[in-house]
Amino acid sequence: MLKDLVAVILAGGEGKRLNPLTRDRAKPAVPFAGQYRIIDFTLSNCLNSHIRKIIVLTQYKSVSASRHLAAGWSIFNPELGEFIYEIPPQMRVGEKWYQGTADAIFQNIYSLEVIKPEYLLILAGDHIYKMDYGKMLAFHKANRAALTISAITVNKTEAGGLGILEVNDRQQVIGFQEKPKNPKTIPGQPDRAYASMGIYIFDFALMKELLEADAANPDSSHDFGNDIIPSLYPKARVFAYPFGSDSSKRDADYWRDVGTIDAFWEANISLAGVDPDFNLYDQDWPLRTYQSQMPPAKFVFANEREERVGRALDSLVCNGVIVSGGLVVDSVLSPGVRINSFAKVNESILMHNVEIGRKARIRRTIIDKGVRIPAGTEIGYNLEQDRRRFPVSPGGIVVVPKGTIF
Repeated sequence: MLKDLVAVILAGGEGKRLNPLTRDRAKPAVPFAGQYRIIDFTLSNCLNSHIRKIIVLTQYKSVSASRHLAAGWSIFNPELGEFIYEIPPQMRVGEKWYQGTADAIFQNIYSLEVIKPEYLLILAGDHIYKMDYGKMLAFHKANRAALTISAITVNKTEAGGLGILEVNDRQQVIGFQEKPKNPKTIPGQPDRAYASMGIYIFDFALMKELLEADAANPDSSHDFGNDIIPSLYPKARVFAYPFGSDSSKRDADYWRDVGTIDAFWEANISLAGVDPDFNLYDQDWPLRTYQSQMPPAKFVFANEREERVGRALDSLVCNGVIVSGGLVVDSVLSPGVRINSFAKVNESILMHNVEIGRKARIRRTIIDKGVRIPAGTEIGYNLEQDRRRFPVSPGGIVVVPKGTIF
């Protein structure tokens, strides 16, 4: 079945709520968990699901994503019918950028028709989760569905920003609300709702017809949630695939849209805990990324007085990191980070090649790539003072943008 399926990953999102981390890159290219990019999780799902025909649609500030795909994901063999293509807007059907999720697919119908897939798997490149898409395709075929939507149970308080599904006892969709102010809840569970994850499997021939009709409609927003799904489910077989139901693993139902600074910080920091909800170390589900050739992490000054011992506790530490007489707790250190003597880093995310000066104190802070924090600097201890220099999230997370010079 998978030989007849092409995966299309929508990776052009601007990610405004993640600014300033998305000031220089698209959201899918934002570093995550030290050594990964957000898009690596969707791509790894494809690889672990034995899907080896992948198209990545880029748009907003795509250079970072393009470099990463070329460096870390050029692993497919065209002679075996495998590929990963990055396609920016081609302007084949007009002179506009992608106007919505459905329009992004429609503008690339030509490329898809050349491949002639029977099924199209549409994915977002900016979520953190594990999923076997092959099982979803089997569900799609077993139900003779025109469209299958992967769905997850969420709290009602989170449902307003998602597409909300109503299903019958056979998982067939009988109702849909896109980002409703008053979302319908699951019968018998007044605090829970059934939400679309933005993961779709279409029969390609039908989808082509739908997108062509949608493109000709001047009143459409050309979006799957706003336009395609509401027009399809009353007259065709649309089913909801229950995410996490096909696995007994603890993180089977883990799904995060790290679309805000607070959500991004929490998802990263939780991975450094003793028993995190999401398992990075699952040998049955390897996560692939590009890793530069760097030496091992190093912790030095074991024989000095206690406050100058290099330590990292309950933290993720990547290659090339040097903790030189500093203390790191509950943090994520990306490749090439250096912590100098007597510095203290707590509950923080330090991206590639960040350097923390002697006796600096950093708390609840995200520091973007290449920033050098001077000796004695304090960040995260006085938010009123921090706001004069840096963005601070509603949850009190300080962000030091890329290119900051002290």
